[in-house]
Amino acid sequence: MERMLSGEKVRRKVFDVHNHIGFMEGFKYYGLPEPVNPTVYCDNDRAAKIKIMDQLGVDRAIVMSNYGIPDPSQPFGLNAVVLDACAHQDKRILGGVWFSPALKMKEANDAAMKLAGEPGIKVLKATCLLGGTWNPEEWDEDTKKMWEGIIDVCESHDHVFHLHTSPGGGSDVSNCIKFVKAYGKRVKVHVVHCGGGVSGHIKFIPEFIKFVKEGYKVYTDTSWAVGFCNRYLFDEIEKNGVGDDRVMFSSDEPWSDFWSEYYKFEGLGISEELKNKLFWENAEKLYGV
Repeated sequence: MERMLSGEKVRRKVFDVHNHIGFMEGFKYYGLPEPVNPTVYCDNDRAAKIKIMDQLGVDRAIVMSNYGIPDPSQPFGLNAVVLDACAHQDKRILGGVWFSPALKMKEANDAAMKLAGEPGIKVLKATCLLGGTWNPEEWDEDTKKMWEGIIDVCESHDHVFHLHTSPGGGSDVSNCIKFVKAYGKRVKVHVVHCGGGVSGHIKFIPEFIKFVKEGYKVYTDTSWAVGFCNRYLFDEIEKNGVGDDRVMFSSDEPWSDFWSEYYKFEGLGISEELKNKLFWENAEKLYGV
């Protein structure tokens, strides 16, 4: 099976702001008797990522550690792959440094924060799927101290937090909303996956509009979003007259499918001007090099 339909290319300039890089072994997910590799493909390094970008016609991308194995230390090992991918003069690939919201990973976080500000690094990326919570109200004193140090690093380097969201669990978008309320006027927060599912979208989109109106530095994408999300999001943006400069395209490859994500925007009944903002201009403004 070929990974992508041969010869198909994007219709406009595309900046893919959130996708993954690095090899990851198969795993016995959910108690399976044998290891599986559900993504089938992955981009092991810069050369592989550039190859698929060229095939698709993608101009620029932000990459971060491939992850999914229930081992919070695994993604840290791919930060070096990210650094290598983005440390090039052409700036086609920018990078996100992996960190963990879990206190038990503080030592790894301290090492990761030293990579902030390296050439091509623009993002600090984390998930609570492997431990921790976005909700500041649930942090103990040591966790709060760790987070404050990470937030200081993000602010001092003008990086953007990419925070994974889900409809439940530690990454529940309800917790991420509380993080944005606490820190979203101080640092830029990209709420990845727009809440991450049916209830997540319904919870987050009204809050997103409210955050933009109130001056929070909040951004989002619609990778992994379910069917109605994009209609709902852009209907609210149109009705309220704000937020069209805060949404960007993300493929989340290899955990999602590029063309499925692409046509969530390309297939919308919105103006060409707005599509150009979503696919390129908003990201170029935020991450411009």
